Amino acid sequence: MTQRDVPEEEREGPVVRDRRRIDPETGQVRRPPSPQPEQGKEEPAEAVEGELLEAEPIAMAKVRELEELVGERTADLQRLQAEYANYKKRVDRDRALSRQGGVEVVISDLLPVLDSIEAARQHGELDGGFKLVADELERLAAKHGVEVFGEPGDAFDPMLHEALMQMPYEAGPVAEPTVAAVMQRGVRVGDKVLRPARVGVAQPATEE
Repeated sequence: MTQRDVPEEEREGPVVRDRRRIDPETGQVRRPPSPQPEQGKEEPAEAVEGELLEAEPIAMAKVRELEELVGERTADLQRLQAEYANYKKRVDRDRALSRQGGVEVVISDLLPVLDSIEAARQHGELDGGFKLVADELERLAAKHGVEVFGEPGDAFDPMLHEALMQMPYEAGPVAEPTVAAVMQRGVRVGDKVLRPARVGVAQPATEE
């Protein structure tokens, strides 16, 4: 056995390491030995489990913090949505009231014109070009919710009628206060009465 075959730990005297890349005996390129993993470096399972147990409360606290943050942001979003919905309702209501108010002002200014048209119709003077204009005006008024009311035979309603006098009803006795004659028809826009109908009222006969 040669000195080369004896392990380095058992060799006597100085140890000479052959670092030549080419093996002089075989002529082959020497490859460095693969590093072996160091023994005893792996952490025991108990240590890993302990670290996980220590990290779990921190992770749970972080999750709770994130859940609280999500809850706050969700509540903020819901509050903003509710505020926007209320704001939109107010804007729509104000817009409708403003439009209704504008219609009422215009119709109030046109009442004398509508009265003239009604008087001309009753006297048979609504014809020709004037009739076309009158029909178009009444059509536009109806489009905006204008309603003319008040007819003989209607039940008297103090919310709709203004009683100017008492008079008999030509059609015969009545069982309740009844409109016997209409001096001026009423006008309303939607549920709002712009002008009550001015009427004569027939009262039911009283038993003696």
